Amino acid sequence: MKSILRKLAFGAAVLGCLATGAQMASAKDVKIIVVSHGQANDPFWSVVKNGVTAGAKDVGAKVDYRAPETFDMVAMSQLIDAAVNQKPNGLIVSIPDASALGPSIKKAVAAGIPVISINSGSDVSQSLGALLHVGQDEYSAGKAAGMKLKEMGGKTAICVNQEVGNVALDQRCKGFGDGFAGNVKVLPVSNDPADVRAKVKAALSANGDIDTIMALGASTAGEPSLAAVKDVGKLGKINVATFDLSADFLKAVAAGDAAFAIDQQQFLQGYLPVVFLANYAKFGLIPGGNVPSGPNLITKDKAAQVVELSAKGIR
Repeated sequence: MKSILRKLAFGAAVLGCLATGAQMASAKDVKIIVVSHGQANDPFWSVVKNGVTAGAKDVGAKVDYRAPETFDMVAMSQLIDAAVNQKPNGLIVSIPDASALGPSIKKAVAAGIPVISINSGSDVSQSLGALLHVGQDEYSAGKAAGMKLKEMGGKTAICVNQEVGNVALDQRCKGFGDGFAGNVKVLPVSNDPADVRAKVKAALSANGDIDTIMALGASTAGEPSLAAVKDVGKLGKINVATFDLSADFLKAVAAGDAAFAIDQQQFLQGYLPVVFLANYAKFGLIPGGNVPSGPNLITKDKAAQVVELSAKGIR
């Protein structure tokens, strides 16, 4: 009897090793394509790409990150169509404009390609056929920020938007305005920090009542907004907050020169979908719903803790 049990145990161990080997082999065959509206050299999206790279390494999948050279929905839809033609095991997309990108995403779903959306598009993800969304609810995050800045005494504000027409950013400004419940004006700018600094400075010079600035990106809008406030001699007198993180903006928060930053943990937006789709391809496993990666308000008491991780491209 003991001999039989030993043989059975040995056989089970061998089968276990073979099964593990098969899974590892299949993992190497898993190909996932990421198509985002943000370039990998953008400080925010470089963190997303770091998450993608880490996820690919952890699950042993082949992952390709693609993005248009500028915020261009036609180019992005073409990248999605090209990805569909390559028949990957999974597709990860951001959805800043559902009208422009929806048909291409539906083509992927119709072709049997599992899709997960990230960052923007939480409100349309399911209707387009995506399995789930990893990100934050932009309107709710904006509203929470507006309420916080109102509590800090704000009455007149500008919302600095570097991509007007990007639905996610527009929702941030809308939520901010509703939560702030004061005088709010959207200030359209570009992704050029020099342009942002000049336009914010002009707005502050034209309206001395502005006491609050809500920026929609730490490096692209938050840091230049702080520079503009310093230019007009009101550093520490105007509350400046931003979505997302950068090491320099966090240092300003820690020093009391900025109010707070909103962390949507974009590293997870790159990392988790890769892990999810790899496991879906191998085992048919997938979470049962959307995964909120944020928002988290990083105030003065927390800022110093995450500066180093932000500098390393993780936070």
